[in-house]
Amino acid sequence: MSEVVRMPLVAQYCTFTVDGLFFGVHVHEVQEVLRHQPMTPVPLAPDAVRGLINLRGQIVTAIDLRLRLGRSPGAAAALPLNVVVSSQGEAVSLLVDEIGDVIDAGGLDLLPPPANLPPEIRELLKGVVALPDTILLVLDADRAVDVSEPILGGTS
Repeated sequence: MSEVVRMPLVAQYCTFTVDGLFFGVHVHEVQEVLRHQPMTPVPLAPDAVRGLINLRGQIVTAIDLRLRLGRSPGAAAALPLNVVVSSQGEAVSLLVDEIGDVIDAGGLDLLPPPANLPPEIRELLKGVVALPDTILLVLDADRAVDVSEPILGGTS
């Protein structure tokens, strides 16, 4: 993304943190947020696929967003939370550190990701929004859940 996009007057994001970074996903892409869920490991899956969760009878793949972003794995004792997003017709869980609020960034500009962000993070962003007190990294959920190809400079 190389241009500024003026967002509509209502642009709400479900926010969360991963390794101290503040992310948001458009609320229309979020199915639900959940506390930690037990996971069943998937043999031979890419490292970023932490397992499968049973969401009321629906089997959902859980993606470790830390690994997708090229960050270090979280502490073993820390239980990740689930942001379940809809991507290409499927529900996929993004494992995150903390869940934030839903914020409205309507009327603000969606800016290109700064060049000083690591490439493995920039590749997974739609852009950034400058909020009064911080920068919101707007995640591209479709790219984040696509573990078919490794992220530049990171792990899959």
